[in-house]
Amino acid sequence: MKLLITGSSGFVGSYFTNKYRNKYEIKTFSFLKDDINTLDCNDVNVVFHLSALVHQMGGASADEYERVNVIQTLELANKAKLNGVKHFVFMSTIKVYGEETLSRYCENTKCVPEDDYGKSKLKAEKLLLELESENFKVSIIRTPIVYGYGVKANIKNLVNLLNKISVLPFGNIQNKRSMVYIGNLCHMIDEIIIQQKSGIFLASDDEPLSTSRLIELIAKNLDKKIYLIKIPFFESLLKLVKPSFHKRLYGSLEVDNTITKEKLNLKNPYSVEDGIKMMIKGEKF
Repeated sequence: MKLLITGSSGFVGSYFTNKYRNKYEIKTFSFLKDDINTLDCNDVNVVFHLSALVHQMGGASADEYERVNVIQTLELANKAKLNGVKHFVFMSTIKVYGEETLSRYCENTKCVPEDDYGKSKLKAEKLLLELESENFKVSIIRTPIVYGYGVKANIKNLVNLLNKISVLPFGNIQNKRSMVYIGNLCHMIDEIIIQQKSGIFLASDDEPLSTSRLIELIAKNLDKKIYLIKIPFFESLLKLVKPSFHKRLYGSLEVDNTITKEKLNLKNPYSVEDGIKMMIKGEKF
């Protein structure tokens, strides 16, 4: 089977390419380097579209999210459909539902995105589903935080912090945050491609983690002795001074992907403990 992958040099794209390079014939396309007008998909079975403008902490304009996440996605999908590609797999985000919440997001939860990133991804989803036909299947994958070896952003910052400091004021945090190990995510994508299943899919590890538990697992695999203490008023102060940081540490965002698992007859190959271990120590292919 021949796959066309966009965003192949990114975190998920690199892992998928390395893990499944002997299973699929993989062709790549870059919106930054290649011309969509000269792209030929006539011999491609599946387009796996990973390329995106992801959530920017510093912010990006709504127009830029629209250009990259909506317009480019539709250009690629229309080209694929015109060239006879049978299956379009689109990487979306849990942010199409909204932000942190005490309820659990599932495949059928109403989507109420709050930021321009989530809104652009949801718009792209809707337009892709309008293109779907008997000969052009569309699969949409919504993910929470994806982690693994080489991960950047917040989890990398947390690992760096644990490498430097042994006593932290994050004791007894009781939140629930779903994440997905990159190996579990790519296994699910592989199953969607093999089974040629269309629709909305949610990726998640089998259990959510609290911030305190996440820190403990990371520290264990770093062979670091970490002391988590609870300081009175620290959470209230953090919420006042750094609300975005407070939300990431204390907020809950839980995923229930029962429908996805049943639809694909899916079992995650890696536990949360496996995933954190391989995030620190690496995974051999």
